[in-house]
Amino acid sequence: MSWGTELWDQFDNLEKHTQWGIDVLEKYIKFVKERTEIELSYAKQLRNLSKKYQPKKNSKEEEEYRYTSTRAFLATLNEMNDYAGQHEVISENMTSLITGELTRYVQELKQERKSHFHDGRKAQQHIETCWKQLEASKRRFERDCKEADRAQQYFEKMDADINVTKADVEKARQQAQLRHQMAEDSKAEYSSTLQKFNSEQHDHYYTHIPNIFQKIQEMEERRIVRIGESMKTFAEVDRQVIPIIGKCLDEITKAAESIDHKNDSQLVIEAFKSGFEPPGDIDFEDFTQPMKRTVSESSLSNSRGDGKSEPKFGGKSKGKLWPFIKKNKGAGPEDFSNLPPEQRRKKLQQKVDELNKDIQKEMDQRDALTKMKDVYIKNPQMGDPASVDHRLAELGQNIEKLRIEVQKFEGWLAEVEGRLPMRTEQARRQSGLYEAQNSSAVNSCAQDRESSPDGSYTEEQSQETEMKVPATDFDDEFDDEEPLPTIGTCKALYTFEGQNEGTISVAEGEMLYVIEEDKGDGWTRIRRNEDEEGYVPTSYVEVYLDKNAKGAMTYI
Repeated sequence: MSWGTELWDQFDNLEKHTQWGIDVLEKYIKFVKERTEIELSYAKQLRNLSKKYQPKKNSKEEEEYRYTSTRAFLATLNEMNDYAGQHEVISENMTSLITGELTRYVQELKQERKSHFHDGRKAQQHIETCWKQLEASKRRFERDCKEADRAQQYFEKMDADINVTKADVEKARQQAQLRHQMAEDSKAEYSSTLQKFNSEQHDHYYTHIPNIFQKIQEMEERRIVRIGESMKTFAEVDRQVIPIIGKCLDEITKAAESIDHKNDSQLVIEAFKSGFEPPGDIDFEDFTQPMKRTVSESSLSNSRGDGKSEPKFGGKSKGKLWPFIKKNKGAGPEDFSNLPPEQRRKKLQQKVDELNKDIQKEMDQRDALTKMKDVYIKNPQMGDPASVDHRLAELGQNIEKLRIEVQKFEGWLAEVEGRLPMRTEQARRQSGLYEAQNSSAVNSCAQDRESSPDGSYTEEQSQETEMKVPATDFDDEFDDEEPLPTIGTCKALYTFEGQNEGTISVAEGEMLYVIEEDKGDGWTRIRRNEDEEGYVPTSYVEVYLDKNAKGAMTYI
């Protein structure tokens, strides 16, 4: 069974198979590495657990450890610490005996594989070159034969023609002889090249390739044997610590068996015995004689009500900004309240996802630094463990800040998702403008719902609260059938698909009329004709207000 004879024409497949074998070996190395990390993590957790329950020095707990049961528990903690050490030994031995050795072997294997396949390609290139030489020699022989035939035909034609001079006939005869000689030379060269190619081809398929493929086969078989030996080592490393782990468990059992309940009971007596005799019988007291009794004065304490003062209404906090108020012209509000509900929901969801990714990234960095610190603690020559403390604290603060941000944006997202199905009429504008215009009418209701530090509502805002808002002059103005006057024109900078109620679709470059400018909520009311009007995002249009209009200004 030899790859050289059985697989002489499977060069490409052997190349893929050997690469797959190296990939399997590297995958096994990665598996063992992860196992060592698990062992280290488990050992660390066991040590931390043992340390957590160790008695504190100069504390009451030390006095409690005079009892046999608590001394047995302390022995258990100490044995668990030794138990954790054995898992560290497993990790160290697997790292040195398996991952370290296999990593070096993989590098050597890659170099050997590269060398063998380089020789194989070189042999293939050589036989291909010989083949090209044979083809060239064959074509040259074919060409010379054809030219010799044409020269012979020309000579015979000239010799048969009585009008041709002897000199011309002689010249044609010499040319024919020359062509015949060239054909003979090409024939000899083609024959020689063919014999050489057949010899090279025989050596290629019966000597060179079999030798190369045999080396590749031996290399692959060594790899298979090596991974099998590593698997045995994997089991042996575990088996070596079993006796020591067994001793730890035996010591825990021995400690448990050393518990003496009678001794502990005696210790309790020694600890709390007063030494006094129990009291004797109580003498009878005769109360038949009249006695004066004094009545102590008593007074009732004034009870104080726990009622809370009624919350004051009627005023907004000066430092609070409602979510529909723009904080600056360039960037929109943090809660995206200037967008329609569906777009706002998508933006908020996207922001939550981004923050969660950032949190995961920070946590990964923190875990990596924690592992690095553990390595420094166990191997001080590699670095100072304290050098990463500042960065770890920084990462902890960053994670906490990001989590607060996630909670804030999730609150806004819950608000949007809770309010999308039920919208009041003015909610067609997809902003908080309606609530702003009627804030004075719903101050008492606003006290019942919580708001975040930047003024946004939380999930507790109910549909009932929205529906109880009384109609105001703003509603009358919105529902007024009389068309609003034109206060300017605008040009659509981008295409906007007005899919929500109250909005209007516009095409890029379209000119329209402005009937109500942006009041701080990020929306401008426009009109296309008498029957088509609605709201578009202010950032989507360039507005040109009439100078005579009240408060008119030009903005983008």
